[in-house]
Amino acid sequence: MTIKVGDTIPTCTLKTPGEKPSDITTSQIFDGKKVVLFAVPGAFTPGCSNTHLPGFIVAADKIKAKGVDTIACLAVNDAFVMGAWGKTHNAEELLMLADGNGEFTRNIGLELDGSGFGLGMRSKRYAMIVDNGVVKYLGVDSSEIKDSAADTVLANL
Repeated sequence: MTIKVGDTIPTCTLKTPGEKPSDITTSQIFDGKKVVLFAVPGAFTPGCSNTHLPGFIVAADKIKAKGVDTIACLAVNDAFVMGAWGKTHNAEELLMLADGNGEFTRNIGLELDGSGFGLGMRSKRYAMIVDNGVVKYLGVDSSEIKDSAADTVLANL
């Protein structure tokens, strides 16, 4: 079942980049905070690298000015890839999250079967606004980056 507006973020553990990746729970990320979470099918892929991630990097100050505590980027990639991708794009303002085994993605029902492209199971492209663990906005894209774009999220804050 796909997560929807009004639902609570499930409890799960993700990884943050670093020389030795660290565990971070969804409670640590979302409890008592206003968070913009966006997910991409894969780090270093064209749409994700050329449009989606850069949009949030450019809009980070405007998003945070709307009372957002954290802007997080998630992919079903490992923490080392997420760290390298964040560094490549100067994403210091963003919390890069690795859902290496796809547990969080599966739990919220936003899996993407990329096996036809040799990618295996990945995340659909989406963005959500989460306030104290409750989803307030959810935009899922099937082709073009529209409902999960930084400008769309900003307009919904």
